This record gives sequence, C-alpha cells and structure tokens, in this order.
Amino acid sequence: MGDSTTSETAAPLSGKQRVLALLLAMAMFVLVVDTSFMNVSISAVVRDLDTTVSGVQSAIALEALVSAAFILIGGKVGDLIGRRRAYVIGLLAYAVGASAMALAQGLTTIIVFWAIIGGIGASLLLPAMQSLVHGNFHGDDQKRVYALVGAAAAIAAAVGPLLGGFITTYFSWRLAFVGEVVIIAIVLCGIGLVRDVAYTGPRGVDPIGALLSVLGMGGIVLGILVWQEGGEAVGILLVAGAAGLVGLTWWLMRRRRAGRPTLLDPDLFRSRPFRLGVSQQLLQQIALGGIMISLPIYLQMVLEYDAMEAGLSLAPLSLSMFAVALVAGRRTHTRPPSTIVLVGFALLTLGVAVLLPIVPRADFGWGLIVPLIVAGAGLGLLVSQLNDYTLGPISDERVSEAAGTNSAAGSFGLSFGLASAGAVLLASLAFGFVREAESSAVLAPAEQQRVAQVLDDDAQVMSNTQLTELLAGQPADVREEIIRINTEVRPVALQVALVIPLAAGVLGTVNALRMRSGSGRRRS
Repeated sequence: MGDSTTSETAAPLSGKQRVLALLLAMAMFVLVVDTSFMNVSISAVVRDLDTTVSGVQSAIALEALVSAAFILIGGKVGDLIGRRRAYVIGLLAYAVGASAMALAQGLTTIIVFWAIIGGIGASLLLPAMQSLVHGNFHGDDQKRVYALVGAAAAIAAAVGPLLGGFITTYFSWRLAFVGEVVIIAIVLCGIGLVRDVAYTGPRGVDPIGALLSVLGMGGIVLGILVWQEGGEAVGILLVAGAAGLVGLTWWLMRRRRAGRPTLLDPDLFRSRPFRLGVSQQLLQQIALGGIMISLPIYLQMVLEYDAMEAGLSLAPLSLSMFAVALVAGRRTHTRPPSTIVLVGFALLTLGVAVLLPIVPRADFGWGLIVPLIVAGAGLGLLVSQLNDYTLGPISDERVSEAAGTNSAAGSFGLSFGLASAGAVLLASLAFGFVREAESSAVLAPAEQQRVAQVLDDDAQVMSNTQLTELLAGQPADVREEIIRINTEVRPVALQVALVIPLAAGVLGTVNALRMRSGSGRRRS
C-alpha cells in the first residue's frame, strides 16, 4: 500500500515530466484560488454590478454546491469519455466562468456561467486531475507530483485572499479573473504532454446512483451553507442529505451484488488504507477551513487589519505549508507515509493548541508566527502524503471513481470547516453579548436587553472603531460599557471557533495511529 520505505534513490523528474507536473499544479492552483478571489472581491463586485451582498454570496454558495453535488458523477463521466478529455472540458468550463467574471455586467451572468458552468467544470476537473497524476507518474515520481499538486492547493487557499485583495485594491477584481484565463490557456497549451489513462471497467451508467449522489452531497453541503447563513430548514436539508447518502450506499451495494454498473464501486471501501486515507483527507480539510475562517476574522475584527495586512499575517502558515509539502514530497522514500501523516497531524494539533491562549493576548498579527509555522508545517506534511497514500495503490481502471470520492471528501471537509467554525463563532458571540449585557452593572435593566439585541444583530463582525462610530450619540458610560463587552467577548468566541480545527487535528492524530498499526501488521 505504499506505506513501506523503498531502497531506491529517488531520481529527478525528466524535463517533460517536470513541465507536466508544473502544469497540473497550476491547474489545481486556479481551481482553489478562484473562490478566494470571489470572497475578497464581494464589495467591489456589488458596487460595480449594482447588486447585493446576499446575491453575490448566494452565487459563491451555489458554485460550492454544484461542485460538491456533481463530483462523483464527474469522476464517472471521466471514465466514460476519457480522463484527459474530462480534464480539458473541466478547464474550459472554468475558463468560461472566469471570462464571464471579467466581462459580467450583472448577477445573472455570474450565476449561470461562473457558479453553474464553473461548478460543473470543477466536478470534472478534480477527479480527472488526480487520475492523470496516477496514470502519468509512477513510484516516487508519483508521490512527488501528488505532493506538488497538494502544495499548489494549499498555497492557493492560503494566499488567495492576499493576492485577490492586492489586485482588487490596486487594480480591478476583473483582472484577477483575467489572470485565471491566462493560466488556464498556458495549461491547455501543454495538453500534448498528458498521456490519457485508459478505462477498462464497465461502461454502463447508473442514473439512480447519480441522482442519490446529488441529493446526498448537495443536501449536506446546502444544509451547512444555510446553517452558516442562519437560515431555516437546516435540519430538513441535513436529514435529506444524510438519507441520500444512506440510500446511495444501499443502492450501490445492491447494484454490485446484481453485477450491474455502479456510479461508485463500494468494494473500494473494503480497502482499509483507502478508508483511512479518505477520512484523513476529510479531517485535514476541516482543519484548514476552520483556520482560514477564524484567523482572518480575528485579524480584521480584533486587530482591525485590512485585507492586505491580514494576508501578510497569514503568510507564515501558507509559506511553511508550501515549503514543507515540497520538501516532504521529494523525500517520500525515507519514511513510511503513515509516519509522516502522524507527524503532520501532531504538528497541526500543536500549532492550533498554541494559538488558543495567544489569541486574546496578541496585539499584532506577527505574534502568531510561531504557531502558524508549526500548523503550516503539519498541513504541508499532510498534503504531501494523503493523495498518494489513498490513491497510489488503486488500479488505473478504478482510480477515477476513487479520486472522485477522495475529492468529494476534501470538498465536503473544507465546506464543513468553513461553515461550522463560522457558525460556532457567531453563536459564541451572540451568547457572550447577551450574557455580558444582562450582567452589566453600568447598563440599566431597561437597556440591557436592547443593547444585547443590538450587539447580537449589528456588531458581531464589527471592530471597536466601527462600533464607536455607531454609538456616537450614546452617553459616554454606555458607549464605554458596550465597547468593553465587545472587546472581551470577541477573543473568547474566536477561541471557541478554533476548537473545530483543533478537534479535527486530534481525530486525525488518532486516525494516523490506526494507519501506523495497520502498516505494522502488513509488514509483519
């Protein structure tokens, strides 16, 4: 299962292989950085297109929903039409979405071309890309390229807000999407280097399995997004999504027993390394999502940083993640992957744990540098190993559906980390506002409930400067008391939100110990 060390000396990639690996990493970078550009450009998009914040946020949510809902289908489509062709179609769909963003004059254009067509492109591109890495590289080369692609995704997730904030602030948000089109054009120019990976399995379709996968993945992701926005019917959506996934499991097993084609081969999960690898992918992305929603809010709400300053403060996380992923990817033959994954989750957990007591005390972003480097190093080790550990042993004919499952776990984990940490943060703020207002010795009883409601509704993402401007007409003692409440409650809420990535790190460490015990049994 690729968990034993090899005695071979890892030779460097050939010139063409090196170019192909770089192009695959560039494709992954565009895929991940695209949403970051949208997130930091919301206010500029709203202003230029004369639309609403909720409309743009809905488009972002729809893109995530479409991508997650169709990703298993995208893997199967790649089997049927060819992984290289699916890769090209996915890139072209993404280029259409980015071009629409560069030229858009209204929200409808963004929804149709960026969210829907781009989301479908992502569902084709992710599993096809992982399948092509599997089929075009072998042995240590394959491990290094998986590490490079994972590092590209990590760096895109971490520096996307900084890059997008810089382009939006000093140029135009449209230019960021023009840059995406240019990168995609460069990647497509090198398509001749890509060797297609033949699929020799059954070519039948499974329409009911496809429908259940959309219901399951779409329902879960939509429920999380609605939960994050504080909407209603969250429970119904989550139950419907869970029922869809349970139904999909039952249906796939039934089709498999009958010898009929399935959307996803349930026998994949008979492999212990595959099960563990997919679950580790999920936990790693939950941790990354929780960190990337909690820390930017802390930097902008507490330290009152703008997008550029916040991005610079997060640079230690992104740079250490990128550097360690590259180094670890080149040295995969020196340690068993399970050992590297264990060290990765342990460092991630340690870094987040150290952040918890620092958050209320740090007066500047660089005060977080040490724990961010530690957590980033842990994430770098993980992205260098998990794709290869999970997909390396899979046969060529099954790798596309395995890659689709792996990508679906990662997409779901990132969405869950972002949404759950954000929701926990807002819930903790609301609880703290009400508690502090009702126990205040300065505020009169008649004012306590009103102040608690105002803080809950209007000040939960406000800096003290913004809140001071809002309270300009209030008496000095009331104004000072409300500022005190806001100052004391925010760090606690941010600490609570960081429990999400901390818990994911702890669970990942426990899971990595299981990986180690399994590899020990295989070697014995």
